[in-house]
Amino acid sequence: MIEIELSRAAPWPERDWTVLAEMAVRAAVRRTPFGELLTTAALVEVSVRLAPDEEVRTLNRQYRGKDKPTNVLSFPMVQPDLIETVSQNTDDGELLLGDIVLAHGVCAREAVERGVTFDAHATHLIVHGTLHLLGYDHLTDDEGDAMEAIERDALADLGIADPYSINED
Repeated sequence: MIEIELSRAAPWPERDWTVLAEMAVRAAVRRTPFGELLTTAALVEVSVRLAPDEEVRTLNRQYRGKDKPTNVLSFPMVQPDLIETVSQNTDDGELLLGDIVLAHGVCAREAVERGVTFDAHATHLIVHGTLHLLGYDHLTDDEGDAMEAIERDALADLGIADPYSINED
């Protein structure tokens, strides 16, 4: 069972972001070989932090050596090859998959640039972040292509257009 632990800071507007985050995380997991995490008896927790740009900038500088905000950061807590084993053999039946942090200003600016809604872009970033928690990356063209294909499929499941075909003229 997937559970979202969500925290929000201004300037993110006050509303129930948990529903959006849960849909995005579930769609991403469903499209991977880790789909059984959706039905496992273990509690699979994903932390989602909706943060101001400055907070994300600090984290990006601290953990990636880049002194600027970025749209999404992911902090996996389990190595991908251990996810199945851990979910089946945890002492307390819980698996902390990791943390996802979104930057409000970057997300808002990118949504406008791409001509998509803020919610659609935030959903995309949570899908993207979830895939990073599951071990996916985009360091090479092949890895990036595989990750983008999963993102496209997960977002299509949610009725969201392909984010990689928007405004690419």
